[in-house]
Amino acid sequence: MNYSSPSEIKAVLKRLGIRLKSKWGQNFLINRGARQKIIGKISPTEKEVIWEVGPGLGCLTEVLLPRVKELVVFEIDRGLIRYLEEAFSDYHNFSLVSGDVIKTWKQNMDRGVPDKVVGNLPYSSASALIVSFIEAEFFPENMVFTVQRELARRMTARPGVKNYSSFSVLCQYAFFIRECFELKPGSFYPAPEVISTVIELKPKNVDEAPKDRKLFLLLVRALFGSRRKTLKNNLTGSRLLTGYSKELLLRAAELEGIDQCIRAEELQYKEFIRLSNRITDLFLTHV
Repeated sequence: MNYSSPSEIKAVLKRLGIRLKSKWGQNFLINRGARQKIIGKISPTEKEVIWEVGPGLGCLTEVLLPRVKELVVFEIDRGLIRYLEEAFSDYHNFSLVSGDVIKTWKQNMDRGVPDKVVGNLPYSSASALIVSFIEAEFFPENMVFTVQRELARRMTARPGVKNYSSFSVLCQYAFFIRECFELKPGSFYPAPEVISTVIELKPKNVDEAPKDRKLFLLLVRALFGSRRKTLKNNLTGSRLLTGYSKELLLRAAELEGIDQCIRAEELQYKEFIRLSNRITDLFLTHV
């Protein structure tokens, strides 16, 4: 089909009896140049296994399949699933996983970690999916996602600005993040009410990883638990850190030279790692 034609897409959806759902971010990329750029960023090769999240009607799927060893697509809409199965089932390297990708991707890890991941992520679930990857240490060599511009800015936000959050810290700890280019609403059918950004995520060196990843994740959540509270109040008042004494937590912050009167939004991601490592060291010496 002509993926650049809104009228043809509309006709296919009508024939299939598919009603688009905004909560799933069902906006089909009709910008041919943007599709080519995304394929260029993911740079598929015949030796690679690639996952595609939210293939829709398959505008990227069609281009990827002849170029890769295996393509696994994750789709939630039953109507689109039927279309994808009809359109691409003849390819021996095509696999389709139905359902919510946040709930299904781990079940497909028996295939191993894919080389790359690509997809157009709805705002309602994009951050949750990316966090689930980080928490599970799921780090393919390259991931290229289309997200709402506001989400991309949250991912790259610096300390002290409004958009900086626990999500920012986790993303910056895990990935090198590059904002590749923006897509105006007219690049999609139907046109969304927001501007989108194509981002590229590449995993960082494991040498920067915290000693206790579970503690690090809890610490980030705890310190952003109440944004208006100081580090001291969140450190000593969060239920997430009840396994550590208040004295130990405050001592760790002191040894790292962290002002306990500031808020979490003023710390860089590396300071969260250092604080987490210091807590780990103090805890182990007192066990």
